[in-house]
Amino acid sequence: MSDGTHGSHGPQHAYGTHGTHGSYGSYGSCFDTLGAQYIDGEWRAGTGSWDIVDFNPYDGEKLASITVAGVDEIDQAYRAAERAQPGWAAVNPYRRRLVFERALRVIDDNEAELTAAITAECGGTAVKAAFELHLAREFLREAIQLALRAEGRILPAPDDTRENRLYRVPVGVVGVISPFNFPFLLSIKSVAPALALGNAVVLKPHQNTPICGGGLVAKLFEDAGLPGGVLNVVVTDIAEIGDALIEHPVPKVISFTGSDKVGRHVATVAAAHFKRTVLELGGNSALIVLDDADVDYAVDAAVFSRFIHQGQVCMAANRVLVDRAVEREFTEKFVAKVRTLKVGDPGDPATHIGPLINSGQAEAITSLVDQTVADGATALLRGRTDGTLVGPSVLTGLPADSPILAQEIFGPVALIIPFDGEEEAVRLANATPYGLSGAVHTGDVERGVRVARRIDTGMIHVNDSTVHDEAIVPFGGEKHSGVGRLNGDSMVEVFTTTKWISIQHGRSEFPF
Repeated sequence: MSDGTHGSHGPQHAYGTHGTHGSYGSYGSCFDTLGAQYIDGEWRAGTGSWDIVDFNPYDGEKLASITVAGVDEIDQAYRAAERAQPGWAAVNPYRRRLVFERALRVIDDNEAELTAAITAECGGTAVKAAFELHLAREFLREAIQLALRAEGRILPAPDDTRENRLYRVPVGVVGVISPFNFPFLLSIKSVAPALALGNAVVLKPHQNTPICGGGLVAKLFEDAGLPGGVLNVVVTDIAEIGDALIEHPVPKVISFTGSDKVGRHVATVAAAHFKRTVLELGGNSALIVLDDADVDYAVDAAVFSRFIHQGQVCMAANRVLVDRAVEREFTEKFVAKVRTLKVGDPGDPATHIGPLINSGQAEAITSLVDQTVADGATALLRGRTDGTLVGPSVLTGLPADSPILAQEIFGPVALIIPFDGEEEAVRLANATPYGLSGAVHTGDVERGVRVARRIDTGMIHVNDSTVHDEAIVPFGGEKHSGVGRLNGDSMVEVFTTTKWISIQHGRSEFPF
């Protein structure tokens, strides 16, 4: 194991040639080769008390079995990051960014294998995999720019002989906890900018996607020439390590993407240990169709917004709010289009809706639909459940107090809710504890902007889908949908801190 002193594999390697990593040979067999912990530049078995078994959610095939990391491995990963970080931060940022340029080439060279892994482990369709890899590239491109964006300032001083310098420096070590729905993308989304800005990282992927969210990310940066110890991946679970990942004294920032329930716990524990957090949590987004909208286009946007990746998207349009003036036309066309969606094997390019991540999630979504209908909702379309495959459902006529209206639905269920005029649309859209994304469809763009500004949400789109993520635009939510922002300049705020150094060029006078 490396002693972390950055000897021959230190900063020079970070911008040198590929060395022995140039073949990228293990991506096609990633489930055989990457099912391990990655600590201090080494792949190793965990020493925990049980194994995480990684299954294909479509056919139940066993993909990998990984002995979980224990508390000792958490400490080793953070200590390796702590040792490696100063040397990595000392690398000239122009040279540091070459790692991300090479990472882009690694993705290009292995796109077919990465797509297959996303399909096998996540149940991702061809559309979903392409979307995920496209955005992963975009965040790597933005990381190249971020490496040069930690700018300092010189501020005025109250006397002529003093100088105030404000330095922007890495926080040190960042802990990243990523989710199962877009694991490769959402790991890279925090990992790449944190690294670009001179930090080291310990990444914990979701236990349902340890390869796409962890092993593949480690392999990507290893092949791109990142020095050992700068990125570490631990595959584990709170049942094994408790809160050790958050409580550990080394990380200064925790970046978490997942449910609001777990996010609340992460924030509470982190705050008790004086750590900063950025929390990207759930949503209950509304797509609003006003009376002057292009109905056909709004239908297309709404179907995509609700059913992309089986609805397992935090930005998905849980609720489709439709003005009564166009409700009948919209509903008929929406249901007709949803009926055409093919449910089945995500490996089939013609499939629109693949499996949910596991049988428990499929059962929960099925029970939620059953209960909502029992409580008085009308099912315009009722999807059939077969194992982890859940067909799309479209519900309307929901009672005003229906619990489903206020919660995140992580599955292929659409709610159509009529309204009378803009005021009611705004009220209904805001009647949720979440505030992540949204959309407004209208023939008058400025009318759409006026309505959008009244929705209490971090992001909202006029005449488009609710599902957007762009590497340079601040991403995040209000209310229970999160704290802080990612992307673009927000990454500099999250993953660096300011340091004030004053210089007295003359002599200060002291009162005693």
